[in-house]
Amino acid sequence: MISLTKPCHHPSLPSSFQKLDYPLKPNYQIPSNAHPTRRSILLNILITTPTSIILAKSATALELRFTVPDQTLEEAENIIPIHAQSLLKVKDLLMVEAWVEAQKALRKSSSYLKQDLYTIIQGKPAKERPQLRKLYAALFNAVTMLDYAARDEDRVLVWDYWSTICSSLDLILSKI
Repeated sequence: MISLTKPCHHPSLPSSFQKLDYPLKPNYQIPSNAHPTRRSILLNILITTPTSIILAKSATALELRFTVPDQTLEEAENIIPIHAQSLLKVKDLLMVEAWVEAQKALRKSSSYLKQDLYTIIQGKPAKERPQLRKLYAALFNAVTMLDYAARDEDRVLVWDYWSTICSSLDLILSKI
């Protein structure tokens, strides 16, 4: 083992390197009484936080999977009436003004319906898709606005957006 603190007398090194009397690498040591910095605290948190917490999905988050669908066209066509009914059942929660529960149910049912409709639209001929995409956008924009109205507990807007959702859903289901 070659010592880096003593002169090195190796025949393959130039003479200028053989005359070094100091270490090639300085010996950096953090003093034991040093105060923690923001960087060291953040690094400790990131290292010690379990990945299950970082990668966990929120129960109330919208699922926006627009890559390759996880289901076939036939599966989507068979399950879409069930997911449409679960979206329409949110009305019961809106009637009793259970806003938080209505938001959670709305987000869950709309994410499933969104995936189903996306799969079905992708399976349609190219000339039918633009009209279906407009209906799709109108439906889920109304869902988003209903979510905001429920958060703000605005009864008038909730029922306006609910009627938009019902009419958009009827229209898009009749087209597919």
